[in-house]
Order: sequence, then C-alpha cells, then structure tokens
Amino acid sequence: MNIGCVWEHNGNDTLLYAANFPGAYTRGSSLHEAMEKMPAEIQSYLKWKGEVIPEDLQVTMIQDAACALDVADADSDVLFSSEKEPLTQEEYAAFKHLVLKSAADFLALYQAIPDQTASTTPIRTTFYGQVPRTAEEMYQHTKNVNAYYFGEIGVDANNEGSILDCRRRGFEQLEQVPNFLNNSVFEGSYGESWSLRKVLRRFLWHDRIHAKAMYRMAIKTFGGHEIPNLFHFEVF
Repeated sequence: MNIGCVWEHNGNDTLLYAANFPGAYTRGSSLHEAMEKMPAEIQSYLKWKGEVIPEDLQVTMIQDAACALDVADADSDVLFSSEKEPLTQEEYAAFKHLVLKSAADFLALYQAIPDQTASTTPIRTTFYGQVPRTAEEMYQHTKNVNAYYFGEIGVDANNEGSILDCRRRGFEQLEQVPNFLNNSVFEGSYGESWSLRKVLRRFLWHDRIHAKAMYRMAIKTFGGHEIPNLFHFEVF
C-alpha cells in the first residue's frame, strides 16, 4: 500500500502527514527520520480504526509545504491540495464517525488516568506557552480547540461539556449550514486557509498528538498496567 504524504517543514524540522489516513503523522529532525517512522504510525492508526494492516507499506511524497512555523513543536498551517475538494455524503459520514470516535476514545483515556492532576513530565514551553503536563491540562487543551476549529469555517460552536459533547454539537451546527459539503476554503485567523476537510483532519491530528502524550505520561507516572492503550500506540 502506498502512503501519500504531505511534508510540512521549517528547514529540516519535519511534520509528515499521511494524506489518505487523516490524523496520522510523524515528526522528525529530518524528512528521512519522519519517513522511517511512518509505517509504524500507519499500523497503529489502522489498529485503532479496526482495519486490516497491509504487509507492504511504501511512503511517497505528494506535497511539499515549507513554512516559517515552529513545526518541531507541532505548529502547523498547511492546507493539503486534496482538502479543497468537495465531500460526498458518504465521505462526510465516515469522517464524522472517525472524529467522534477519536473524541470518545480521548475522553475514555482521560477518565482512566488514576490521578488527572499528577505528572512526572518536566515543564517545557513552546510557541503557545507551557506544554500541558497533566492529564487534566492535556484534556482541557485538546477539548478547547473545538470552538476555534469550527469557527475557522464559520460555524458557531463552543467548548461546553465534555470533548465529545461539544464536538457533537459542533457537527449539529455545521449540518445546518447550506451546502456545507461543498467544502469551501475560508481565510481564517492569522492568514491561515481552512476547509471542512482540514477541520476534520485537524481534529484527528490534534487528538492523536495529545492522546499519545497523555498515554506516555501516564505510563511513566502510573505504570502501563493501569492505562488502556485505546489508540493502539506503540508500546515503548
């Protein structure tokens, strides 16, 4: 199976996205490093989706997106070329199901942490401030992009309730917008271009980043036997 990838990079620092597996990504200090990690990331992603894993996974580049952002800290503004295309009703339904599954699994992982305010992770600061360290901080940070992401395509949403609750309501608001499946491109905050396809991919990607961080933090802090690997991340 071919994994068509979008390469977002600032110099050599790399974020590599699997365009046909929305939300799947790797990072590296070089393109080569990120590409080497991608087959294992796709295996993890397909296990999470409950799908069969192909024996042969080949990584190819389909888009080069140089930028000036701190991609080493997961800052991103890329719009995939494929994210400008309209969605069918079937595509949207499958995307929505996956985005809600991601929110539900993220919530379940958070709720399984024995102490949501404890962490052994060192303090670290990035472009957006201090990196979330505890399960509570990671959960709130991840939940609270809901209004931002939906808002970038003109949908009035909020961050009230659980991550699953507010995401469901966002979809309900989205579905009231006439012709939303046309997937119009919007000029959003900070000059960044957005579309519905991008919003859906960003939810999956952002969940995956912080679910991975939460899972790894929890294993180090509490021991792996208590923490469910709901996203099927590699055990390390």
